[in-house]
Amino acid sequence: MSNAPELKLTPTPGQTIGPFYGFALPYENGEKLVDQSYPGAVRLHGTVYDGNGTYVPDSMLEIWQADENGNIASEPGSLHRDGYTFTGWGRIAVDNVGRFSFTTVNPGPTEPGTAPFIQMVVFARGLLNRLFTRIYLPDDQEALANDPLLSSLPEDRRQTLIAERQEDGSLKFDIHLQGEGETVFLSYPRNGEFHPGND
Repeated sequence: MSNAPELKLTPTPGQTIGPFYGFALPYENGEKLVDQSYPGAVRLHGTVYDGNGTYVPDSMLEIWQADENGNIASEPGSLHRDGYTFTGWGRIAVDNVGRFSFTTVNPGPTEPGTAPFIQMVVFARGLLNRLFTRIYLPDDQEALANDPLLSSLPEDRRQTLIAERQEDGSLKFDIHLQGEGETVFLSYPRNGEFHPGND
């Protein structure tokens, strides 16, 4: 038996290593929901920023969306693109200055009275849980004003969910994880309704 005094150690929180999003998770053509030659193809692009306004070089993004007619795809094949099947899902790791670019289509509204949107999930360093947000198309102001989720937000917060239509027709959407202009992120309670998660 030892006569040494018993040490009481304070538990510390778990530590994560990584993230290693660039290894194994991204896959060939994951950013191409459609080919850029597809009629109606649109580029969705932007940059991921941290709370200091510095780009985040090691994040990964996923998008889900309806097609041009508002139909939600249920086709298999997201991980093995065949160049023909629209699955409505894509994944990309940002580049070393936090930029991303998807090739997709402008989604149609999935329900009457809602504005068209693309669902996005953000994985990044420092996040213990993934973040959910939406990217609304900026074109139909009446639909944006009447959308249930958008209309529940203050004007300045609402704008963080609306993409900018560029001169070339592309959609620009920057993600701010914290700080000034922080993107609204959504939580999913058990009843399935969306609620702003960071107001």
